[in-house]
Amino acid sequence: MTAPDRHERGTQPPGRPDMVPPRHGLVADLQVTRGAFSLVADLAIPPGRTVALLGPNGAGKSTAVAALAGLVALDAGRIELAGAVVDDPPGDVFVPAAARRVGVVFQDNLLFPTMTVRDNVAFGLRSRGVRRVEAGDRADAWLARLDLAGLADRRPDRLSGGQAQRVALARALVIEPDLLLLDEPLSALDVTTRTRMRRILAHHLDDFPGPRLLITHDPAEAFLLADRIHVLEGGRVTQVGTPDDIRMRPRTPYVADLAGANLLAGRATRGRVELDGHILHVADHALDGPVLLTIRPTAVTVHRARPEGSQRNTWTTTIERLEHLGDRVRLRTSQPLPLTVEITRESTDALALATGVEVWVATKATEIGVQQA
Repeated sequence: MTAPDRHERGTQPPGRPDMVPPRHGLVADLQVTRGAFSLVADLAIPPGRTVALLGPNGAGKSTAVAALAGLVALDAGRIELAGAVVDDPPGDVFVPAAARRVGVVFQDNLLFPTMTVRDNVAFGLRSRGVRRVEAGDRADAWLARLDLAGLADRRPDRLSGGQAQRVALARALVIEPDLLLLDEPLSALDVTTRTRMRRILAHHLDDFPGPRLLITHDPAEAFLLADRIHVLEGGRVTQVGTPDDIRMRPRTPYVADLAGANLLAGRATRGRVELDGHILHVADHALDGPVLLTIRPTAVTVHRARPEGSQRNTWTTTIERLEHLGDRVRLRTSQPLPLTVEITRESTDALALATGVEVWVATKATEIGVQQA
């Protein structure tokens, strides 16, 4: 990326690197134009909260990361972080990346290949003027916290994907940032490593006192890790809400299709998953123990009588809620397995479906996504 062409007047020094900064959260009005593409998005994240910016490729998520990190200057708008203005075009204020307390974890970790793990983690502290011994000690403390102490003298090419991403997380957190940016942090990892890293992330997000922004195209990550979700499409925020808001009240076809997935936690044994007494059959017979299931709303069929066919999972339930979304209808079923289900308006009318009606629902084992929890 090219350097911002606005003068760095109003740039504020990072202050003493060993001091914990005040926690006032993030308030950002992002307005950036790059050729024919423009990003216009408002974000407000209080301290101790995790917000997800969820959207498809090309929606503007990377532009948002670059603007917040200080890699790209705003064309208009304003960014205030921890009570200080870091980008304000009308005021001719731009604080560059090196002077912002922003910790960033990228999907490909971007570790320096010629540095050891310890030096990679200490790099941000050293660039802020912390003496080598102190920076090394603080890096070692974070490596120990993330179970990486035995890898301190290794170089990145000798790390697994999960280890490298934990090093990147330690490097982001060691500077005690005012904002933690997580840019698709799990997308480059294999399924098993991604599951383990998600647990690690969840733990350290809970411990981090500042605002956290998770950038992702994966609704499962957003639902599991974020308190609130901003949906970004074509450079604009199209919906904001809690994970439940997004699931039950989608405002665009993208949200309905991508963010409507049902996420369920259960325990697998030889292709059977127990969920609070209800059993679902899944296609993967190899997984054993705690698992997460993903069921798309369109993968569940609704019937007024017991269905015939190849579905291995059928049960009776009651319609708890019913909402019309153009030519689609979104249902919420009750016990024994509350699910969001999406069917056509024609099917709803033909089956005479309404709130309180008892129905049969079915889904194929092959339609259920399953991964180790």
